[in-house]
Amino acid sequence: MRAVSFDVSLAGFALARTLGRVWDGACFGTISGVRLRETSLPPLPAEGWARLRVLKAGICGTDIGNLTFAASPAMEPFGSFPAVLGHEILAEVVEVAPGVGGIEIGQRVAVDPLLSCSVRGWGRDQECSSCRAGRHSTCEMAGEEGRLELGGEPLARGLTLGYHRSLPGGWGEQMLAHRSQLFPVDDTLEDHAAVLIEPLSVGMHAVLNAPPVHSSEPVLVVGSGPIALATVWALRATGFKGELFAQTKRSHEARLARLLGASHVVSPGDEAREALVGTGSQAYMPLVGEEVYSGGGFPLIYDCVGSGRSLTQSLRYASPRGRIVLLGCAARIPRLDLTFLWARELAVRGFVGYGLERFRGATAHTFAITHQLLLETGSPVQELVTHVYPLRHYRDALRATANRRRFKSVKVLLDPTTG
Repeated sequence: MRAVSFDVSLAGFALARTLGRVWDGACFGTISGVRLRETSLPPLPAEGWARLRVLKAGICGTDIGNLTFAASPAMEPFGSFPAVLGHEILAEVVEVAPGVGGIEIGQRVAVDPLLSCSVRGWGRDQECSSCRAGRHSTCEMAGEEGRLELGGEPLARGLTLGYHRSLPGGWGEQMLAHRSQLFPVDDTLEDHAAVLIEPLSVGMHAVLNAPPVHSSEPVLVVGSGPIALATVWALRATGFKGELFAQTKRSHEARLARLLGASHVVSPGDEAREALVGTGSQAYMPLVGEEVYSGGGFPLIYDCVGSGRSLTQSLRYASPRGRIVLLGCAARIPRLDLTFLWARELAVRGFVGYGLERFRGATAHTFAITHQLLLETGSPVQELVTHVYPLRHYRDALRATANRRRFKSVKVLLDPTTG
């Protein structure tokens, strides 16, 4: 089968960090570690596994950060390479092993790419505490080989499909997945909406675990990308009725934020400052440095960027005892001023992935909740998809994702079924 794979090396790191600043070919081109290759898929390894034909797969900002080596190396021990990329996946079931219940051949499924202890082949009494709690996005065995064998070798280390040597991700024609990773998709949900279940679930996970306390308190979502827009959607889909401010950079992103439920859309800078002042904040100018604010503020801010600039803004815009929810993949940030973390008694909490949630008095996986609310709300989330490329044009797809200003892109997909 054809698949886009990525290998990590010191030479690739050096190229990306030097030439990659002026030429994207050093990150995505022929001299990079990214290749379209012919590769083989092992047979189903055990009961409870299925073979899938990939229908659509998304490209994530995290993928760009890793391919350009801009991301922190801290998570490198929890991946294995070379790996077939892709963790936002809509697929069709083409083969099932015994023990796969509730899934039929020909059925569309959304794939949870995060690997739990049970996927690694460990029994219930051997699972880590995160997996026992249904929070496998923080699986504590991700740095170890699994008990399961594929092709006569132990399952490689790794936290997620797309960065896993043994289990191909979604940027290929076929893949394998465990039954626990598969979530049937209703026939009425179109492909471009169904493939977004993974990124939408990231926003949903944060909203379910750090929801607004009162509808009278304004909420600010910082970010222009799919996760920020997913958070806007999740807030409204779960019933938040209050003022919802979305900070976006470009007009097409602002339109999508309004479409998904934002009551106010502001640009970074003066418009965002005016929104803060509108909450009752007063500006003060220190002897040295940027202006600071007191009074008012946002009791809840979802930072879906995770940069030094966005975190600085979030810390300054939060009300006393406000909450900052960090969804952007923040890494090493030099000279970050944390003064307001203690001066305002702020709470900062990060979220990753998805898992078992409490919702409407029951326990369910985030994917199932997201799927249910997509059907209930009928929200046009498919409009987040701005570009679709065949697999062989993966370099164009990566460029469109990496340069959102030039391409006016939001969510870029690969379609392995065409071309």
